[in-house]
Amino acid sequence: MENTGKYEAVIGLEVHAQLQTRSKLFSGDSTAFGSEPNTQVSAISLAHPGTLPRTNKKAVEYVIKMGLACHCEIERFNYFARKNYFYPDLPKGYQVSQHTTPICKGGYVSIKTAAGKIDVQLNRIHLEEDAGKSIHDLDDDYTCIDLNRAGVPLIEIVTEPCIHSAEEAFLYVTEVRKLVRWLGVCDGNMEEGSLRCDANVSIRLKGEKTLGTKVEVKNLNSIRNVKKAIEYEIERMVHMAEKGETIVQQTRSFDADTDTTFALRDKEEANDYRYFPEPDLTPFKLTEEFINGIKHALPALPEALYQKYLQMELSEYDASQLTDDKATASYFEEVLLHTNNAKAVVNWMTGPLRQMLNEEGASFEQSKVRPAALATVIGMIEAGKLSFSIAASRLLPQMLQNPSVDPAELAINLNLIQVSDTSEIEAWVQQVMEKMPDKVAEYKRGKKGLIGLFMGEVKKLSKGKADPKMTTQLLEERLSK
Repeated sequence: MENTGKYEAVIGLEVHAQLQTRSKLFSGDSTAFGSEPNTQVSAISLAHPGTLPRTNKKAVEYVIKMGLACHCEIERFNYFARKNYFYPDLPKGYQVSQHTTPICKGGYVSIKTAAGKIDVQLNRIHLEEDAGKSIHDLDDDYTCIDLNRAGVPLIEIVTEPCIHSAEEAFLYVTEVRKLVRWLGVCDGNMEEGSLRCDANVSIRLKGEKTLGTKVEVKNLNSIRNVKKAIEYEIERMVHMAEKGETIVQQTRSFDADTDTTFALRDKEEANDYRYFPEPDLTPFKLTEEFINGIKHALPALPEALYQKYLQMELSEYDASQLTDDKATASYFEEVLLHTNNAKAVVNWMTGPLRQMLNEEGASFEQSKVRPAALATVIGMIEAGKLSFSIAASRLLPQMLQNPSVDPAELAINLNLIQVSDTSEIEAWVQQVMEKMPDKVAEYKRGKKGLIGLFMGEVKKLSKGKADPKMTTQLLEERLSK
């Protein structure tokens, strides 16, 4: 757009992640997804008078786990607050959240951009309960309310206003989703609503320090929509600024059919929520022992593994592929317990093995090829007993069908072991040369590139079993006579 270059976008994101606890934040109601509406409720989640909530310890553990992974400071003394607002699917008429004492303060999430690594600064990560769900398209006259989700534990991950493009926002949400899945605190399924994002967007003239009037785009339910909504808002605001129009602080929604946003209401300020400490829940203190126990149980994190793989002389691309999700990294680490050939493992995992898993719609966690079995195949190739192409095309499918059988035994039974017997390979070489005397003559006249043709013919004749190195050596010897 014309004059867009005059302005700088300033973006802050709020990502809400439903925690994978079996019960809700303050009651024993199930959190399972997909049940019949209003079947996972109780007197507590329906806010019946006289009921008292109790805090879910596992939810507290999960938010600390996320905070440690994001380099946050963990607040030792915590309490919940009531956030007062009316909404039809909020049974109490308020939401139990945290205000002045978020469990996790500060911290950052690193993203890799075309310009290099950026640490997206966090303001806080706090714990709160989810609202229910309003469904507007089931009945022509009424809005339907499903309270199964009411009371499900959420963490809200809030950035500082430090993101400056839709692309950076896209990369950040992608990284957060990977991280919550890696830690096992949230399944990250945006299509099911277990990960949602609100984007606060404003613009200002480049060089200015004062923040412009912000607009909040609510409940973005895909990473693509986060990017598209921010792109549209920046363009809309720049257009208004260029025309001299006043940008109004609003809450807006995103229309995925048209890639545009539309106004819902004027935005509330924090004081409109009338926060005060939740009187029905006692404050809680986190001990050093409790925090250290969670810290010691943390898995190796993606960034640490990425750096580790670079030090193993793998490429940045390979390191990124391996740390794309925890199942892939865990499988790689398991295979490395049985072989030192890291590059060969990567080639198998990003090549034939991933292709077969994709065809089955499976992950490395579900792979029927055991890590030790893959290491055995790599060892056989290194020893010259098997060629990569034969192993990938013929042995691997059989390994998927017979996961408990040793790959070496399978290779023998399938007659795939490479022939290193000189006399047998010499016989194949002789047959190929006798079959193509004109090509032999061309080679002897200097057309050395024909060696590949002879190799291919020997490979066909031997059904891939001829040792390539020995075949090349014998061909060159015979053709030079």
